[in-house]
Amino acid sequence: MSSHEWKVLYSTIKAVHKSTPRAGRRTTYSDVLIVAMYFWAVWHDRPLCWAAQREHYGSMFRPRRLPSRSQFCRRVRSARCAALVAAVQQRLAQSTVPTPFMFLDGRAFPVGPDSTDPDARPGRCSGGFARGYKLHALVTEDGRFPRIRVTPLNAGETCIAREMVAEATLGGVVLADGNYDDSRLYDAVSQRGALLFTPLPENAGQGNHYQAWSRLLAAQVWAHGVPPFYGRRRAVERYFGQLSAFGGGLAPLPAWVRTLPRVQLWITAKVAIYHARLVARRAAG
Repeated sequence: MSSHEWKVLYSTIKAVHKSTPRAGRRTTYSDVLIVAMYFWAVWHDRPLCWAAQREHYGSMFRPRRLPSRSQFCRRVRSARCAALVAAVQQRLAQSTVPTPFMFLDGRAFPVGPDSTDPDARPGRCSGGFARGYKLHALVTEDGRFPRIRVTPLNAGETCIAREMVAEATLGGVVLADGNYDDSRLYDAVSQRGALLFTPLPENAGQGNHYQAWSRLLAAQVWAHGVPPFYGRRRAVERYFGQLSAFGGGLAPLPAWVRTLPRVQLWITAKVAIYHARLVARRAAG
């Protein structure tokens, strides 16, 4: 992360802190400092105890006072810290320019087979089955992740997708793979003013069970061959790759990031760092 990227991230932390209500008494160490220290540790792929040591800071970010290790770890686990990290991610992912195409996809984060993590669940991932977690995302055509969810690996993709769609401003078309073929998801997307397209089986539109009108429309389009615009869906694979394609990016979960709250916080912070990098690069361009 360059100094400009860190400035984008740090200024966003301060902005969301001002706009997020705070309850309780004033703390010795501000929430801005705690969240910034957490992002500093996540960027360097280090555990929380690392961020509580002064020698790990430089000219780019050098707090005048640091909390003790126990104070820092306790504050990071607070609900307000999680809310601020999520708010930083959402603000950096915002854009006033809508994209005509959006994508639904996910990425699995397995843990080791001998892990005792009680929140890791078995589910499908690339290459078979594993225990772990999954990042679900609604992705824009220009590479932003405005809506994300982190769940155990066994969570239903279409259920999580409906939750994300219900909160999002959609473009004209949402593209996804066959795992998202579900009439309730088709309805949820159409209710937001967009159309969902997923690969469909040959008998789509037949039978007596309920089928969304937008799924029937998609079946008519698929009946004439693969829609030319469906090739745009390959872009989402590139954007998930770009989450990991830089120093401090979203790599496999380190050994010290276990249990669902920690995994959610870590992955959300990584996606926020990706967006800070994206904002800084586009501003420089």
